[in-house]
Amino acid sequence: MKFLTETEPFGLSLNSDQLQAFENYRQTLLEWNQRVNLTGITDPTEIVSKHFLDSLSVYQAMSKIPRPFSLIDVGSGAGFPGLPLKIALPDIRLTLLESTAKKTTFLNHVVEILGLSDVIVLTARAEEAGQHHDHRQRYDVAVARAVAALPILVEYTLPLVKIGGMVILQKGQNPTAEVKAAAQAIGILGGKVQQIMPVTVPNLDAERHFVIIEKKRPTPPLYPRRPGLPAKQPL
Repeated sequence: MKFLTETEPFGLSLNSDQLQAFENYRQTLLEWNQRVNLTGITDPTEIVSKHFLDSLSVYQAMSKIPRPFSLIDVGSGAGFPGLPLKIALPDIRLTLLESTAKKTTFLNHVVEILGLSDVIVLTARAEEAGQHHDHRQRYDVAVARAVAALPILVEYTLPLVKIGGMVILQKGQNPTAEVKAAAQAIGILGGKVQQIMPVTVPNLDAERHFVIIEKKRPTPPLYPRRPGLPAKQPL
């Protein structure tokens, strides 16, 4: 797998064991995808660029955070971006949050076959996790990838992050207008936008940006609201 040099622009280098873990992950994803709808990307090369490298690019936004840190991947799906980050950064404490049981069954299987430690796979909605004492305001970093529009996504993620922690949201084309639309929600939930960071992912032509939000104040107890309400009535 042509991989090692392509992660260096992100500030990461992978050893042979990590490269083998990614290969095992890719093979398992393709096998399971034949019976469980995990990804629409089935070309092995595209899995590397559109899933693995796109996930690892997130490290650019968190490279200055002291390790080991705790990270929650909200709406993890088939494990992106959380599992690639865990393979590359074995010392982080990872929670994969996904509401679909078939997908969390897959995630548990991948965690087991790769021998990953300090990983929790949680079958729940973000609104439920954000009100649970084990997860509310417990994490140094929350990440999410293509889960929802920004005003909705911040209600899913900001309640999970400690004061001083960060939310890193992967977006496509320049999200300035979306950030503006989410400004009220971000403020209500205790966050402040720190940066909109353009990102280049090797072998990926699509435009990529990170929206980086710092948690400045506690999230009011009302939020997140009950499951489904953030999507139906965004702040």
